[in-house]
Amino acid sequence: MDGNMIDMAITAAIALSDPMRLSFLALGVLIGLVLGVIPGLGGLVGLSLLLPFTFNMDPFTALAFMMGLQAVVVTSDTIPAVLFGVPGTVGSAATILDGYPMARNGEAGRAFGAAFTASVIGGLYGAMLLALAIPIIRPIILQIGSPELLAICVFGLSLVAVLSGSTPLKGLAAACIGLMVATAGDDPQTGTLRWTFDTIYLYDGLPVVPLALGLFAIPEIADMVITRQSISGGANAGSRWSQWEGVKDVFRNKWLVLRCASIGSGLGAIPGIGASIIDWIAYGHAVRSIKDSGKTFGKGDVRGVIASEASNNAKEGGALLPTIAFGVPGSASMALILGAFLIHGLVPGPELLAKRLDITYTLVWSVAIANVLGAGICFLFANQLAKVALVRIGILAPVVLAITYIGAFQGQNSWGDISALLIFGFIGWMMKRLRWPRPPLILGFVLGGLVERYMFISVERYSWEWLWIFREGTFAPWVDIILLMALYGILAPVIRRWIARRRAGEKVARGIAFQRQNLDPGMYFNFAILAMFVATITIASGWEFGARLVPSVIGWGGVIFTGGAIFSGLFLMPANAPAAIAPESRAEAEALQGSALGPAEDEDVHFDIQADYGDLSVRTIFVRAANYFAWLLAFFASSFLIGLLPAMFLYLVGYMRFEGRESWKMVLSVALPLWFGSYFLFHKVLLVTWPLSVIGNFFPVLRTIEWANLF
Repeated sequence: MDGNMIDMAITAAIALSDPMRLSFLALGVLIGLVLGVIPGLGGLVGLSLLLPFTFNMDPFTALAFMMGLQAVVVTSDTIPAVLFGVPGTVGSAATILDGYPMARNGEAGRAFGAAFTASVIGGLYGAMLLALAIPIIRPIILQIGSPELLAICVFGLSLVAVLSGSTPLKGLAAACIGLMVATAGDDPQTGTLRWTFDTIYLYDGLPVVPLALGLFAIPEIADMVITRQSISGGANAGSRWSQWEGVKDVFRNKWLVLRCASIGSGLGAIPGIGASIIDWIAYGHAVRSIKDSGKTFGKGDVRGVIASEASNNAKEGGALLPTIAFGVPGSASMALILGAFLIHGLVPGPELLAKRLDITYTLVWSVAIANVLGAGICFLFANQLAKVALVRIGILAPVVLAITYIGAFQGQNSWGDISALLIFGFIGWMMKRLRWPRPPLILGFVLGGLVERYMFISVERYSWEWLWIFREGTFAPWVDIILLMALYGILAPVIRRWIARRRAGEKVARGIAFQRQNLDPGMYFNFAILAMFVATITIASGWEFGARLVPSVIGWGGVIFTGGAIFSGLFLMPANAPAAIAPESRAEAEALQGSALGPAEDEDVHFDIQADYGDLSVRTIFVRAANYFAWLLAFFASSFLIGLLPAMFLYLVGYMRFEGRESWKMVLSVALPLWFGSYFLFHKVLLVTWPLSVIGNFFPVLRTIEWANLF
């Protein structure tokens, strides 16, 4: 960094130290923290809200205001991820894997301490790398083309083999399902309508918000309702200073923090990658790099929380690099930051990297200060927030579900959002019961658009030459290197488990015979998924090349992975009976995060409806589950009749009073503040256009009254 850059960095710091600018930065941080806690909202909603208010601000104040919000959304989204198992934003999805089990074990405070500390270190690390990389980023970014971006997406998808525990084939198949769902809508290349089922709602594709909330929020709350326990199962949520144990955990694992922050910053700088994949890659790196990770990861290991949180905060600094250097947004949220640039007459590229370095370093300082301020605010309230884990389920369930309904509606502001929430909520609950991993489906979905775009461009421009080391006569090895890394990621757990068995003196050869005992509901579900992939291949075969390219590739991948899971479960005999496996070697094998072995060998993947419900009978489980989904359908039906926001109040009151058996005093003390808060936020501030209801059709005059236009 030369003297001019240091001078510009100091100038930017002095400009940002103005009390008014710091006040707007702090206000942005507060708004970002609130939006991060509410499932379904996030940086895009917040930045859309703030953008109109920046017109009359100077560039320093406007960018500090917006970056204050954007930098901390992925700090506070840890709160619902840990307490409810619900991702506040897609950037906290991987945090659920260990943060939520920690809350159930009474360690929510420790999880918060580790998450917030890792977040602030990751955020500062990302800001530092942004400051140092500004003068050298241009030649690096120019070397990345569509084939390399496609290879990076494939590498991200390969991590599901690690993230799927003992069912990697199901994980890969679930990723294919997510990719296939992502292709729904109007194909951008040919205009072909794919998987729309004659509904206008799906013409533009399925939004990620109702899909994510359905797969995660609905099933997790269902389990708590069925067991009738709070999140922590009644355990202590942590002492007043329990979060400091999490702080110490971060410094004990300082190298893991720095490695994951580097992953976040590096991948954040690649346009289009974004938060949807970065935390998964960092989590997968932690699983692979930490010895015996399989014994504890996914069961409440604080290192899983640290890896995810360090990476998703560091990505903001990286995402600013291509935005500043080329005007290419590093993420969807950065597109709105780019809009703020244009509003204030700032042109990305040479101008920001040479003539207006003071503005550029304002962004650096804003990211750094916002991370410190956001983590500090979260620390002040972490212990109180941890106690939410002790709230009775009769109160907690309707509150979370009411917010989830409203959050899901932010997808496209359509009844289709609520329908998608319920459909994928039931699918998510079934997947959890049938031991199908859900994170790979989300990962496949959020990467689906990128995979299709990069694959189409790569094939159209290079045919299949993009897979070769020499492309158009030029040495281009990066695609092959990244794809080999992806292949290694898929095969390594299988190879390591085979070696572990050999070292333990176990028989590794396996016979082939029909395993009738594995022909259970889980296996029938596998057959249904296989039939779905075959159907998609058949239907796609009649489309134009551009429309069928990705669905066909995905379909065949799904057939291979699902077929492999079926064959493994029905025909591969165990090499040794489970009882004959030495505990040490089996623990070591589980630590390797599974292999392609199917249900015939791993009892974890057998269908068992009672697996997560203790001593509850099957009848009790189904009755309570049916009752739970009936309440969800009643919420939907009443919303259709009288409007979403009025139905929310009735749902809150009805569920807490009649299902939760709470007193009227408790019911009203919870329902009224929550409803009026939602009314103010969504109706007054966000100006949400509510879906049309039956009562509004009968009394259209209600829609002419601003304060009553809820129908």
